[in-house]
Amino acid sequence: MLQAAAAACAGQQHPASTLYVVATPIGNLADMTLRAIHVLSLVDAVACEDTRVTAVLLQRLGLHKPLLALHQHNEDDATPAVVARLARGERVAYVSDAGTPAVSDPGARLVAGVHAAGWRVLPLPGASSVVTALSAAGDAQGSGFRFIGFLPPKAQARQQALRALADERASVVIFEAPHRIEALAQALADELGARTLTVCRELTKQFESIHTLAAADWPAWLAADDDRRRGEFVVVLHGLGHDDLADETELAARSTALDAWLQALLDVMPLKQAVALAATASGVPRNTLYQRALVLRADRPGPADDADDIEPGAAAAARVDAGEGHDVGAPAPSGGVLLSSSQPLLPRRKAARR
Repeated sequence: MLQAAAAACAGQQHPASTLYVVATPIGNLADMTLRAIHVLSLVDAVACEDTRVTAVLLQRLGLHKPLLALHQHNEDDATPAVVARLARGERVAYVSDAGTPAVSDPGARLVAGVHAAGWRVLPLPGASSVVTALSAAGDAQGSGFRFIGFLPPKAQARQQALRALADERASVVIFEAPHRIEALAQALADELGARTLTVCRELTKQFESIHTLAAADWPAWLAADDDRRRGEFVVVLHGLGHDDLADETELAARSTALDAWLQALLDVMPLKQAVALAATASGVPRNTLYQRALVLRADRPGPADDADDIEPGAAAAARVDAGEGHDVGAPAPSGGVLLSSSQPLLPRRKAARR
């Protein structure tokens, strides 16, 4: 392997006093490039995210090099030692545990420090889970792509981040760990249920799986098989196409009009009667209208309702029947679903599977 790598790089220049940023496999050793192998054989030291992981990689390649730990917790402190080696004329490589350094991994501050010190940085391209997932997603309507990495772990911040992607026309690449994958699936189903996803698990490894489905269907798909929740995930949120944009515009217009109509009914009759009339005329499910009516009435009180006008089981919060499956918010205390004032009244249409 080392001989083949040397032959492939014959005649190429590998200057001293240079930091080599080396991409490594994301799960399949055979994805290591010949150029990366040759450079790792030439350098005087290897700075790395985890010395244990890199030691195994080098051993598999038949190499033994001094290792310098440089990770997210010590990157600023460890950078001067790398710069000092470059100043002595050494070649130093930097590798993360998997994939391309500085892409949702340590490395960016090291590179910035080397640049600031006046030394050369030479990148070696290779494996990247971002590009690998995009190549298998088939998002023909996406307008470029946007890399997000890991979303915030806290529910409210994650919800806000997903809402900001509602009108995104580019493919969006998201990373997630197995212990948070169910929370991400539910959040995407709640916020962007009609959008198409490609879920990539364990890319390039033995049990790799790639599945494309509507965001609304992802939680049930995950729950159907324990193996689907294991491993590392790369999720591609398909871009909002022209047809989807038209649907969103129509949905917003219809919801606004129905809000105005429902409010007019609430101004002149009790809530239960207003909901019944609106459901009959519009075809919108009664429970969906009831939830929205509660929000509208709270903002602008109408005629008092008799106690027996309150929908059964909805004294504390309106709930959606289990079979309705509308994209309407967060779980209620007893397992129902609450509708927030920021959410559309009408159920979103599912986008065509791409």
